[in-house]
Amino acid sequence: MEQHRTRPAQYGPRRRGAPLPAQGRGGAAAARPPVGRVARPVGRPVQPARPAPGAGSPVARIVRAVRGMPNPRLTGLGSGLFCAAVMTLLGFLDELLFGASLTVYGVLFVPVSLVTALWVRRGDLLTAPVVVPIAFAVGLVPVAESGDGLGGRLMGLVTALATEAGWLYGGTLVAGSAVIVRRIRLVRRRAAARNRPPA
Repeated sequence: MEQHRTRPAQYGPRRRGAPLPAQGRGGAAAARPPVGRVARPVGRPVQPARPAPGAGSPVARIVRAVRGMPNPRLTGLGSGLFCAAVMTLLGFLDELLFGASLTVYGVLFVPVSLVTALWVRRGDLLTAPVVVPIAFAVGLVPVAESGDGLGGRLMGLVTALATEAGWLYGGTLVAGSAVIVRRIRLVRRRAAARNRPPA
């Protein structure tokens, strides 16, 4: 005997073609997230990435600071002008703040020599150890003791060069060492590029 489905009277007759509710359209459609939203998996909360070991060490901080510094590429003439201008400015500051202390001037000469050797471009690497001593002598003019006239000033400059020869050689040695290291790295990089098999 055929049984007819009955619908409660309070719902009224079902309209033909009316859309079914979400739970009646199937589990896949109901579980699909709305358009424009990304479903996030339920699980453990995402933990922030931990810094690599040694990232907070003083050496790592110094390396990051050096990499963050400006890295211009000066020509041979540009590096000489840069070093001479900086040493002259430091000479005037030394005279103003420290009473023309030759020791302070010599200490400041070493980092300036290193920066000059690091900022000169690859094609002019050999000029850095040459321009650094010249810049040292130029910057000594406001610091050296000067007598009367041009002869007295020259004698004061020569005396300052003789007494501060250690700082002069030290800064020049630092610049030469930096240039040698950069030159070795450049040669190795070019050799690796030549030995690399073509793609």
